[in-house]
Amino acid sequence: MSSDINSKTIKVCFVAPKAYPLFNRQVESVFGVAEVDLYYLATELARDKNFRVSFIVADYGQAAMEIIENVTIIRSLDFRKNALTGARRIWQAMKRADADIYLMKTASLGVSLVSHFCKRYDRAFLYRTASMLESNGIYLKRHFFLGRVFARSLHRAEIVFTQNHTDQDNLQRTVGVSSIVIPNGHPLPELSGTRHEFLLWVGRSEKVKGPDKFIKLAREIPDERFVMICQRATGDDSYDSLCRQAEEVDNLEFHQRVPFNEIDGYFQRAKILVNTSDSEGFPNTFIQACKWATAIVSLSVNPDGFLNKYSCGINCDGRFTRMREAVKHLLADDRYMESGRNGRKYVEDHHDIRKIIEQYKDIFRRIHLPAMLRNMPASSFDTISLL
Repeated sequence: MSSDINSKTIKVCFVAPKAYPLFNRQVESVFGVAEVDLYYLATELARDKNFRVSFIVADYGQAAMEIIENVTIIRSLDFRKNALTGARRIWQAMKRADADIYLMKTASLGVSLVSHFCKRYDRAFLYRTASMLESNGIYLKRHFFLGRVFARSLHRAEIVFTQNHTDQDNLQRTVGVSSIVIPNGHPLPELSGTRHEFLLWVGRSEKVKGPDKFIKLAREIPDERFVMICQRATGDDSYDSLCRQAEEVDNLEFHQRVPFNEIDGYFQRAKILVNTSDSEGFPNTFIQACKWATAIVSLSVNPDGFLNKYSCGINCDGRFTRMREAVKHLLADDRYMESGRNGRKYVEDHHDIRKIIEQYKDIFRRIHLPAMLRNMPASSFDTISLL
């Protein structure tokens, strides 16, 4: 391919209003795994001088525009204002970004907004699924209007990314949308000989994540130490009750919030990560556990069967009693150590952000080609000249 194409700067904008606390650690506010995924992608992409990266976030009282980790942070909606005002501010922020490609994640009305913006200004709209519920039809059933708006937006997308092959198959079946599977990417640290001390749960207090089940598990295994990091989910009125339940369990240490830059230390010291969610896409907590060689016990979530395939832990098929016995099995004779080592090997092969970002770069470059060249086979690129 002509060097002119390869060297042209490509402008990519990520849209995730709740992601600002990841860029500014002094801001104590809720974010989720979708925001973490896009944060890692944006900051890794920004290392490449051939890409100009921007990120649209909500108004947390910061400056209208900042540059953090080589990413241009653009302020948009204020969550305290009405939805119409918020939509207008996101639209204005997208115009300010003036990107070639806009990428977002997590089903919401915002997906339709970004899709319409890209259609209006002839920009590329890309979407990345955040949960298996977006692919298996449950989101569509639970949200009659929003689900249909969401599905139409996916049909307009230039490319849809899914986190695993199960979600890819389900999205094609339920929505009729083809997708590209790219796993979540994480930076991988060097391992050190840290002592394993406790069983860990990390997440928000959403009902689908089943935080109460971890509290029950701690009660039923009183000889082990449990640590729970559980942020209040947006709109959760029962969070205070959950906190009181946790305080009543002597062997459970409960944290309402841990700064993002400190969370790895908990995974590093955990024997086992316990996941009690009913459904997720590919949890970032699984990758965080694997990168620190921490075993996983999952109540229900096992994307593409990776826990079994790579012997990273145990899937319990939705049965609490099996989850309790799985934990005891891995604790006996320190079996969790071998599962943790297997997890580290798995994550090195499949989730290294340095490898993952190269897949995105190739796609971004192809999207940015002149329209007449986009569909030509890669083998033709070396012979193409724009002169």
